[in-house]
Amino acid sequence: MKSLKTILLATTLTAGFGIFMGTTDAHADSLYTVKSGDTLSTISHQFSGDSSLIDLIAKDNNIVDINMIFEGEELTIRTDKEAAPKEQAPVAQEATASTATSTEAAATTAVTTSSAKEWIAQKESSGSYTATNGRYIGRYQLDSSYLNGDYSEANQERVADSYVAGRYGSWEAAQAFWMANGWY
Repeated sequence: MKSLKTILLATTLTAGFGIFMGTTDAHADSLYTVKSGDTLSTISHQFSGDSSLIDLIAKDNNIVDINMIFEGEELTIRTDKEAAPKEQAPVAQEATASTATSTEAAATTAVTTSSAKEWIAQKESSGSYTATNGRYIGRYQLDSSYLNGDYSEANQERVADSYVAGRYGSWEAAQAFWMANGWY
């Protein structure tokens, strides 16, 4: 709590000083409180419109695992244009480096998402589409009312993706919730 007060006081003083000096920075740091279902990706999208801030948010907030943030956690988000690391590629190589980074980030996200999804499937049903536990059916142990009588593999996948997107925002957030609570 003391660090939150310190951050708020520092932010207030910095803003006041900027106004006093006749300049303001429209891209000042922001303090963001993590909400249920948030991921670093969704937070980055809120502030920059893309996933470019994920690593910066993790670094600035000492987040070791970018797939593990918790509801109520306070994050400092740098949104100024100078927030990029100082070691940037030369201008001629910048477009190539940016494209490679975007491709790697997309591949990492896809691998992470599928890893989290598979992890949940293994925990819930050992990966079996035919597993049952009372009213919970299939690979992701979904309530039978969600499946509407269609227990096919394709429907289980479609419903699970929809359920996770609506409740948690991502498979990574669902996995983090499962790890904290023993269910998702």
